[in-house]
Amino acid sequence: MKRRILAAAVALFAAIQLVPVHRTNPPVESEVDAPPEVKAILRKACWDCHSHETVWGWHTHVAPISWLAVHDVNEGREELNFSRWNAIDAKRLARIAKKLPEEVGEGDMPPPSYLLVHPSARPTGAERAALVAWGRSLAGPPGGPGAEAEDGAGDRHGDRE
Repeated sequence: MKRRILAAAVALFAAIQLVPVHRTNPPVESEVDAPPEVKAILRKACWDCHSHETVWGWHTHVAPISWLAVHDVNEGREELNFSRWNAIDAKRLARIAKKLPEEVGEGDMPPPSYLLVHPSARPTGAERAALVAWGRSLAGPPGGPGAEAEDGAGDRHGDRE
């Protein structure tokens, strides 16, 4: 009985490897406008999920982990994509200026699940502070684009069905 269960589990694991996933790295359209030190932190901690320069590690080729990785990268790029920086309009930039400092400052980004596989991506306290300050600077001066942001705008799921 145990052998049949094990054989079925192995067969199921082998079969799910055949489910296609699309790991993409489209061309970079524009670079993020950030100081070099901030850009280095972004590359270290954010780039894999928030750019078109994702490094698809070995684990992203093994189902079911591959499904989760591709989903997370696609969602990350939709939320904030440093490879399409020039495509971000003022209203969206204002939402980013609010959301980025909150999520980075509270330790929600990078997510713990990502840091389990990529411990070197964990930003130091000083790096977090630099990202928070840079994120806040995206709002511009008082009365600038950030002043137009509505409360709750940019909610991760609020813009979707």
